[in-house]
Amino acid sequence: MSTVSISSTTSQAMSAPAPAAPKDPLAGMTLLTAEGQTSRAKAAIEITKNALKRIRVAMAKEGISPDQGGLRLGVQGGGCSGLSYNIRFDTQPRERDRTFVFGAGIETPNDPSGAKPVRLFVDPKSYLYLAGMVLDFEETLMRQGFNFINPNSTKSCGCGSSFSA
Repeated sequence: MSTVSISSTTSQAMSAPAPAAPKDPLAGMTLLTAEGQTSRAKAAIEITKNALKRIRVAMAKEGISPDQGGLRLGVQGGGCSGLSYNIRFDTQPRERDRTFVFGAGIETPNDPSGAKPVRLFVDPKSYLYLAGMVLDFEETLMRQGFNFINPNSTKSCGCGSSFSA
């Protein structure tokens, strides 16, 4: 025959668990700041070293010269949350674009550019929504692509390509 004993104790230490601190989406990432910008400045756009590598590889595949062309980041109306991210290559900046230069002299694995800098072009309207953002590249078994880590986003959809501000 087995015996079971039950004891009851009361303790003031048994209270609701403390809420977990919000997870930092930038934890463990190497952030690159554009030339002439300060790190983590509200008006800056930053990229990760993974994003730098993928931009360089993709530009080489597309035949875009790092000396003149670059990656255009933008925001347009649409998507399930109201605004949608837009990313494409452009051969040169437009007249009113903000141009951000990253990675001069930073070597990345399989770098076809020879550590040349990459440029990001952002039009004035899109910049209102993208200031303070970090562009990352994620490569997992489930997903491969660019991530926009945007502090201006108040709500985003499940696919990550649409948001509202």
